[in-house]
Amino acid sequence: MLQIEILSPSEIDKAAAIFHRDGFVAIKDALSPDQLKFAQDGANRIIKQQTEETELEKANRGFARYSFGDQIRNPEWTQLIDLPATAPILKAIWNSEEYACMGGGGDYSIPGAKIQPLHSDMGDFFNDPTGQVTFHDVPTPFVVVNFLMTDFTKENGAIRFVPATQRSRIAPPGLEIEPEWMKNSIICAPAGTAIIRDVRCWHAGTANTSDMIRPMTSVGYFAPWFRGYSDTGSIPNEIYNTLSPRVQRLCRFIR
Repeated sequence: MLQIEILSPSEIDKAAAIFHRDGFVAIKDALSPDQLKFAQDGANRIIKQQTEETELEKANRGFARYSFGDQIRNPEWTQLIDLPATAPILKAIWNSEEYACMGGGGDYSIPGAKIQPLHSDMGDFFNDPTGQVTFHDVPTPFVVVNFLMTDFTKENGAIRFVPATQRSRIAPPGLEIEPEWMKNSIICAPAGTAIIRDVRCWHAGTANTSDMIRPMTSVGYFAPWFRGYSDTGSIPNEIYNTLSPRVQRLCRFIR
């Protein structure tokens, strides 16, 4: 298990410093009990729909491993966009409130899911023909905040991270050569924890050897200076019009 410090939401500067050092930081009690229950109910509803439509062998992330896809149109996800526990940390990471929400989703593994290879969630957007500049050379362009919907354990397929790889120019090792310490760099944390991560940081799911589904929801944000993907989700007007002016501003590119 990866030994990390799980911070309280009030430790804003410390959280930003750890994020910039390691590429991720864990924040406990990011959701109130009511928010967590609402998010869990939404996740369970989507899991039921998707698993009824798609059998385990055809899951979109490998056997028994599914992506939620973009769900930001659902209130269980929109409630996560501007939380008191995470918004001040995002502001501290970028020293700005002008970051933008670009969608929300997450993933889940069903019992029987196998270990994933390490990967980054972002490709090089520079494509410099001289090879002198890559997307690893710039400050954090894209952050995802994952919300643990259940206690993450070594048995139920918790996520593993390799710290300080967000700026690494080398490719992550394949499973056949990945050292054991990386395979065991697992974050075990209670439900309601938020993991704020630079999507360039190496990470992967682990095998779910338990008898329970392991869900994790998410919201993604672009840095104030970055514009990237065009295939993000959108929020219908009937949901958008119920949001606070601040959340509407954050969602300005996904109306």
